[in-house]
Amino acid sequence: MSVSRRQFLKISAGGTAAATLGSGAVSNWWGIDSGHVAHADTDGDQVIPTFCELCFWKCGVLAHKKNGRVTKIVGNPKHPLSRGRLCPRGTGGTGLLYDPDRLKQPLIRQGSRGSDRFVTASWDAALDRVAEGMLAIRKKHGPEAMALFTHGFGGSWFKHLFKSYGSPNIAAPSYAQCRGPREVGYSLTFGQGVGSPEAIDTENARCITLIGNHLGENMHNTTVQDLARAIERGADLIVVDPRFSVAASKAKYWLPIKPGTDIALLLAWINVLIEEERYDKSYVDKHTKGFAELKAHVADKTPDWAYPLTGIEPELIRRSARAMAAARPASLIHPGRHATWYGDDTQRVRAMAILSALLGSWGRRGGFILPSNMSLPPYPGPKYAHTDTARADRGASSYPLADETLASGLCDATITPQAAYDLHGWMVYGTNLIQSLPDARRTIKAIQKLDFLVVVEVLPVEIAGWADVVLPECTYLERDDDLWNPYYKQPFIAMRQEVVRPMYASKPGWWIARELGKRLGLADFFAYPSAAEYSKKRIELGGYDYDKLRRDGVLLGKTTPVCEEEGLGLSFDTESKKIELYSEPLKKLGFHPIPEFVPPQEPPFGMFRLLFGRTPAHTFGRTTNNRFLSEVYAENELWINADAARRIPGFEDEPLKTGQRVVLVNQDGVKSQPIRARVTQAIRGDCVYMVHGYGHTAKGLRFAHGRGAADNRMVTRFKVDPIMGGTGMNVNFVRVEKAEAAA
Repeated sequence: MSVSRRQFLKISAGGTAAATLGSGAVSNWWGIDSGHVAHADTDGDQVIPTFCELCFWKCGVLAHKKNGRVTKIVGNPKHPLSRGRLCPRGTGGTGLLYDPDRLKQPLIRQGSRGSDRFVTASWDAALDRVAEGMLAIRKKHGPEAMALFTHGFGGSWFKHLFKSYGSPNIAAPSYAQCRGPREVGYSLTFGQGVGSPEAIDTENARCITLIGNHLGENMHNTTVQDLARAIERGADLIVVDPRFSVAASKAKYWLPIKPGTDIALLLAWINVLIEEERYDKSYVDKHTKGFAELKAHVADKTPDWAYPLTGIEPELIRRSARAMAAARPASLIHPGRHATWYGDDTQRVRAMAILSALLGSWGRRGGFILPSNMSLPPYPGPKYAHTDTARADRGASSYPLADETLASGLCDATITPQAAYDLHGWMVYGTNLIQSLPDARRTIKAIQKLDFLVVVEVLPVEIAGWADVVLPECTYLERDDDLWNPYYKQPFIAMRQEVVRPMYASKPGWWIARELGKRLGLADFFAYPSAAEYSKKRIELGGYDYDKLRRDGVLLGKTTPVCEEEGLGLSFDTESKKIELYSEPLKKLGFHPIPEFVPPQEPPFGMFRLLFGRTPAHTFGRTTNNRFLSEVYAENELWINADAARRIPGFEDEPLKTGQRVVLVNQDGVKSQPIRARVTQAIRGDCVYMVHGYGHTAKGLRFAHGRGAADNRMVTRFKVDPIMGGTGMNVNFVRVEKAEAAA
C-alpha cells in the first residue's frame, strides 16, 4: 500500500473536525495545509513565549494576550520541538485556562476520607494543615514515611521539597506504567536509554517501523512532523497493530498482529535478516557481542514458525523484514513510548533493540542518534542531607534493574510494607492515580490506610476527592517554572513564563513548594524570591543571555555530531563495552539473555482482550474535561470487529450496530459504564479497543463526568515485569453486553 503526499495529509473524519479548533496551529498530520505557522503579527496587546503542558512533549508556544486574556496559542517557530506548529492538544491551552470547573480555592476535607466533602480555606490555613501532617509523620515515622507521586514539569519544585525533607520515595507513574521497560531494554543492549524526547532521527529514516506505536493518535508534535517529512521523501512505513490505526492507514505494510505475540514476530524478523544475510555485517562485527548465540537462538524462529502464533502470513513477515533491511542503516524501529503491555515488556523491547542493532541503526543517520544538551548550573543552595534509607517501592531482590522508583510499588508498599518501614503519607502532584495506576480498587485501599494525603491539582479529578487537603495550582499559562535543557539533536534551553496572572486563588507550584518548605523548617533550600529570579540566576551562572531567553522563549546551543555520518565515534556503556545481543547481566540475574517468546493467555470463551490508547485531541484523562478540545472528540467508543460482533450472545436477533450503547464485564465480574460501539472491520476479532481517560466519576468535572467508559475500571489484573517492575495492563478480558441488560 503506497500513499501520496495528499493522501498522507488527509485524515478521514479528522481534518474537518480539527479545523473547528479555529485559531491556533495544528500539525499537517491533521490535514490543515495552512499550518498557521506562527509569525510576528499579534492577536492582542502582547505575544509571550512559553512552553506547553498539555502533554509531556513541552512544545514551545507563543501565547497571544489582549486585555488580560489569552486569545490564541500558536507554535513558536524558534523552538526546535514546535517549529511554528502545534498538535490539536497544544492549541487547547485556553480550554484549560478558562475551564469553569477549575479548582479555585484551597480545600480541607470534612467527614470521612473519600466522602468528597470539603470546606474552602485560606492559603495559610491549608499550608499550615499540610505542614502539620508532614511534620507529624516525620516526627513519628521519619521523613521516608512520606511519598511523592508526580507527573508534569512543574513537579520539579515538589521533588526539590521532598529531597530537602529527606524522603527517597519520589515516583512518577510514567515510569512503571509507561516508559520504564523501554529505558531498561535499550540500556541493557546499548548502554543507555532513548530518553525524552526520544533520540531518534525520524526525518531522515528511509524505513520506519511502528510496533504498537500509534503515531497520529499519540500526537508527539515533532515526531509526527518528522514522520510526515520522511513519508513525503519516499520512506516506507511498516505498522504492527491489531487495529487499523491512523498510522496503519499510511503504511506500506500493515501487520494486524495477535495481541501479546510481538516477541514472536520480532524473532522471526531477526531470523530473516540473519538467514538471508540482510543484516549490517560490518557494523555487527565491529560493535556487537553475542551474534553467534543470537543466530543459534533464532535458527528455528522462522516466519512459518511465527505464523500460527502471530496470525501474520510468512510472506508478509519476509517482505516487511526485507523492506527494513533495504533501508539500513536509516531503518528506524521506533522505540514507542507506552511500553507496559503484557509483563514481558523489557524482553520485548530488548528484541526491538537487537533488531535495530542488526540494521546498524544505533548512532546512524535515520536511526538512533546520540544528542547533547546545554549545560546549566543548579541554583545555589545547601546540599540535600545524605540518607541511607532504602526506597519503599520494592524488596531488596525485586525488580533488580529498575532505575527509578515504582509508583505502583509505593502504592503496594502502603498496603503491605516491603521495606523496613511503612508509608503513612502521600503528596500527589499532577497525576490522577485513580486512573493512572492499575486496579483502582487497590489504589483506594492504599489511600484508606494513609495518615495524610495532600493533592496539588488544577482540576477536581478523582484523586482530589480522596485528599485531606487540596491545593489549587494555576495552569502553565499562569506561572513561571524551572528551565528545561533536554538532550536533543538541536540543544536548547527553554523557558516557561507567566502569560497572565493566576486566576481565582490558585498559586504556582514554585510558590506552594517554597511556602511549605518554610513551614517545614527548610527555608534555606527555598531562598529564591520567585521562579523568575531562580531561572535568571541559573542562566547568569551558565553565561547565557537572559534577556534573549525571555524574548524568544528559547536559546539554541551549538550543534555537535550526533551520528557516525557526522564523525561521531560510537561507544557503549555496557558491561562488555559492546552492543549486547546476548546479555550476561540478565543471565546472571536468572533471566533469559536473549528474548524468549512465551504465548500469552488466550481470551476465555466469549470474551475479548481489552486494549486501550489515545486520540489525537486528548492527553488521556488530563484533557477530557477541556471543552475546546472536546469539540473534536467528546466521548470514547468501543472498537469491535464486525464479524465478531455478530457472534456475541444476546445480539442474535438484533446485531450490534455502531452507536449502540453497550457495557463491558471483565473476567472478575466488574462492569463498565455504558459506551458507544464502533462496529468495524478495522480491528482483529479477538480484541476490543477504547481510548483511555473517559468514564470520570468526579462530580466536579462537570463536563467530563459520565462521558464514555473508563478502561482503567476494567483493569483489575496486571502482570509485573520481573526485570524492572513495569505493570503490564493488556491482560484483561471483557465480554460485551447490551447496556439495558446489564443495568
